[in-house]
Amino acid sequence: MKKVIISTLLIIGFFNPLQAQFTQVELFSGFDKTDFTLFSSFPINKSQTLSLNTLAFFQKFKQENQEFDEVGVQPTIFWNITKTIAIGPSIYYNSFAGYSKRLSAKYTCNNSHLLFVVMPTLAYSKQTNASYTEVFVQIQYSKPLKDHISLWLNGQLLTIWDKFKTHSRSYQQLRIGVSFYDHQLGIGLDIDQYGLKPTRKTSLGFYYRITI
Repeated sequence: MKKVIISTLLIIGFFNPLQAQFTQVELFSGFDKTDFTLFSSFPINKSQTLSLNTLAFFQKFKQENQEFDEVGVQPTIFWNITKTIAIGPSIYYNSFAGYSKRLSAKYTCNNSHLLFVVMPTLAYSKQTNASYTEVFVQIQYSKPLKDHISLWLNGQLLTIWDKFKTHSRSYQQLRIGVSFYDHQLGIGLDIDQYGLKPTRKTSLGFYYRITI
């Protein structure tokens, strides 16, 4: 089964493209798997139209599903064309798929409570000597409850297709939690699909996120 796997930049969408430097860490621990994700971003020019974003993640399943464990690292340079549109290249390493070259576009629509992100990507994998495409979608809603306390609803969806026609990888990640200052804690549900005739893995658990 081909494993051209998660290259999501899933945390990029949480922020305005012109935001200053930050680092975010999320830990999700469920009954079937544990995810650790780190994302950092900082501008590389004074106008903040260029930014360097780095994603690193580790996913580990329970012993009977260890073949789905993976590690990934991806640095990306984004050019923020406008406040809502950005484009940029990246190099991605995944413990299953090896190295790939990628070009992503990102559309962001947000206000004080609602965020919507769509990110299509074209990529070429050196290991498989083939191209693939992916589409990432994020919806996020926050509702203030008291000073510095908010309710958060997050949804991330990803689908990856080898040679633009064969399903390789998809997932749906749902989060509901409460934030206090830069800390967020709540319940999460991950649904993962792998391969041409998708093998499905579902995990319910808790997540903790901090922004530095």
